[in-house]
Amino acid sequence: MTRLICCSSAKGGVGKTTIVSNLAAALADFGEETIAIDANLSTPNLGLHTGIYLVSKTLHNVLRGEYSLRQVIYTHPYGFKVIPASLKLSDLASVDVAKLPEITFSLLGKANYILLDSAAGLGREALSALSAADEVLVITNPTLPSVIDAMKILKIAQQTHVKPIGVVVNRVKGSEYELNKSEIEEIMGYPVISQIPEDPNVERCVQQKKLLFELYPTTPAAIEIKRLAAYLTKRNYEPPIIKQNLFSRLFKIFKS
Repeated sequence: MTRLICCSSAKGGVGKTTIVSNLAAALADFGEETIAIDANLSTPNLGLHTGIYLVSKTLHNVLRGEYSLRQVIYTHPYGFKVIPASLKLSDLASVDVAKLPEITFSLLGKANYILLDSAAGLGREALSALSAADEVLVITNPTLPSVIDAMKILKIAQQTHVKPIGVVVNRVKGSEYELNKSEIEEIMGYPVISQIPEDPNVERCVQQKKLLFELYPTTPAAIEIKRLAAYLTKRNYEPPIIKQNLFSRLFKIFKS
């Protein structure tokens, strides 16, 4: 059975693409056939995060009817597959975003998990990505504006019969000004299934166009994303025993 999961956020900058790219790697680690799709057609970043961006054939070409879908599926060295979008502004011309659900549904049976990296916001691109999925992971930061905006994703998902899996809170710093898990759950009415700490290694990975799992697999953020993959696959996961730094201990205290 293929699970079609849209990773959505109503606000940009929450770290959605970081989660999609590394969650795909974590699922591959568990032996799950996984395809990550860059459904953010106007400002795509999945190719940059995975190092698959200097390619001549992309999702934009498929949406314009120039190539078949199989011609734009690339295999990442970590074991999952990527369907990147084009970074060229000129490639936005004549792209029919309404075809995205049809393209996504054609992948049923070809992977265990298909992750859509949605555009931020509630525009046509974001809604098309949501309609191309059966389930949604709502990505937010632990701030009130981000959480309030994320509630809109949940309401649209309910209206379109897309099943919310839960809320992923990213870039948790442990600040006294942040909302905690119970506060977020009370506001949104859905469980927080993952809290991923702020990790400076994420920016280092983006600069090198590498995954967190490739360069820093035992950092707190990588471990939490692996826990999220375990949650989705209903597996038990015991993280590697590593020497915790002060931030890790503080985050564990905050999370509890």
